[in-house]
Amino acid sequence: MTYLNIGILAHVDAGKTSLTERLLHHTGAIGTLGRVDAGDTRTDTMELERRRGITIRSAVVSFRIGDLRVNLIDTPGHPDFIAEVERALRVLDGVVLVVSAVEGVQAQTRVLMRALTRLRIPVLIFANKIDRAGARDDALLADLTERLGVACVPMSEVDDLGTADAKARPRAVSPSPRLAEQLAEHSDAFLAAYLADTVTPEDYRAEVVRQTRLGVVSPVFFGSARSGEGIGELTSGIREFLAGAGKPAPDGRLRASVFKIERGRAHEKIAYVRVFSGEIGARDHVEFHRRGPGGLVTTEAKVSAVRVFELGDETVEGRARAGQIAKVTGLKEIRIGDRVGVPGTAGASTQFPSPALETVVSPARPAETPSVFAALRELAEQDPLITVRQDAETRQISVRLYGEVQKEIIAETLSGQHGLDVEFSLTRPVRVERPTGTGASVWLITEKRNPHYATLGLRVGPGEPGSGLTFGLDVELGSLPLAFHKAIEETVDAALLRGPSGREVIDCVVTVTHTGYFSPVSAAGDFRKVTPLVLEEALREAGTEVLEPVSRVEVELPADSVTATLSKLVECGGTVTGSAARGDRAELTGVLPTGEVTRFEQQLPGLTHGEGSMTAEPAGYQPVTPNRPMTR
Repeated sequence: MTYLNIGILAHVDAGKTSLTERLLHHTGAIGTLGRVDAGDTRTDTMELERRRGITIRSAVVSFRIGDLRVNLIDTPGHPDFIAEVERALRVLDGVVLVVSAVEGVQAQTRVLMRALTRLRIPVLIFANKIDRAGARDDALLADLTERLGVACVPMSEVDDLGTADAKARPRAVSPSPRLAEQLAEHSDAFLAAYLADTVTPEDYRAEVVRQTRLGVVSPVFFGSARSGEGIGELTSGIREFLAGAGKPAPDGRLRASVFKIERGRAHEKIAYVRVFSGEIGARDHVEFHRRGPGGLVTTEAKVSAVRVFELGDETVEGRARAGQIAKVTGLKEIRIGDRVGVPGTAGASTQFPSPALETVVSPARPAETPSVFAALRELAEQDPLITVRQDAETRQISVRLYGEVQKEIIAETLSGQHGLDVEFSLTRPVRVERPTGTGASVWLITEKRNPHYATLGLRVGPGEPGSGLTFGLDVELGSLPLAFHKAIEETVDAALLRGPSGREVIDCVVTVTHTGYFSPVSAAGDFRKVTPLVLEEALREAGTEVLEPVSRVEVELPADSVTATLSKLVECGGTVTGSAARGDRAELTGVLPTGEVTRFEQQLPGLTHGEGSMTAEPAGYQPVTPNRPMTR
């Protein structure tokens, strides 16, 4: 039995979950077809997903194509959950990107395709909704090539396009100068054979298969998830073009990655694990690893149970082998992004930007504050980029997130699953600070200003954008007891949550330059108390600048609305990085302060006669624009 792990990705409402149901039904994994509007699909298992008709959490189902076992991950389509999609991509062998044949390439489609191209993940494109009025074929192919930048190879033809009788039929890979040029661009061997006039039609198809698996060519299948047209051809295409894209490591040692966490009926932690090589089973003792500020952190634990996906959403007990996805219990300290077995790059956690928006969560009943905080911490296990914090003095709870939809999801989840009612403050951008230079400070045990039995010196400097905290030693590890070193590292991490201007310090390199202690008087507590004092002094010497989060925005709009929209974008503090015109439509790309994204989006309908749409994704930070309001 061979295994293949694929994902279904799409702009919201393109038909992603409906296509998943069709694939399960077509391959015999399920007997009845679920429908999104009926709330009975196999992958939208949360009550909230069924009620809203959207995918919130990635879900796994399985089906067979002959002797090929396919695990399929259905991912969210809403932009607020793009981080969930990024995590799923790290464990996939290939992707089916769903595009509506009517609406075509939308802003979120381009965001997804950029991620797929960056990771070199093989992509099949399914042009859905061929039975709807306005559906396109050749024009859509041109759109895919121009706007997604992919080399598209059509694998279907459509009769009665745009009608209820639309039919999709297979299309042979036809030799042509255009296709030859596409394939020769990535293969010197094919180019040489083409120039020698020795390439056969079979060679063309074989080269399309090879280059699809390399992630440089994308076969396009037309069909309808609603009627089932084209599903058979897509299923065959999954087997032909994607099988074999992922290969296990040759040494057979366990290499696996965690991409999802959920809680079971007994409140036990369940880790969704993709196995890249080796195997994992019940009662195995395994190590799992994650990157900390000071390097690799390794934990050992015993697996209590492993369940692998069988058909549909059913799982069975067994050992998970290379290529399989399993639900693993017993690893109490496991987190999303952890690597299980041999540490390495396979399935490494993504460096996706942290949430740039923040809101204060207030329980309707103040006495329930501890329960609300505990419930939010549990939700953060399922999405670790939704950071939850509680002020030590005021007990105020704050949550960082990507958008307003997440706020609604959190409120409904707390109410439905935990019986907790909460209110949210106005969402605001999270401003941070970053070192601009290098600073150092040393506090000696013998100094009067130092009441603690600990000598500590720290050097602080700027790190690479997006690097977070980098913690290092310029002293021998044995110069202090290990518990003292750990106390310093943990305290540095916590102290950087509030820098000289009261904001979190990011992209910072902190190096220990001096240490000393009195035995047996000194304790780890002495180093925990002196570390914030030394760090604050070093940061003030280094200097910091205040940064605001920015988002990369893409706007699709009528061509006659460009001037007014550009003016508003600039008025909101944005900058334009690109524009393109296509007939009576246009596209604008730019960078906008994240705190202004909602205001700009609310004004977009009035600027574009109700015909504009936009998407935004995190794009890091930039220095605060002079004279802009300082809203934390």
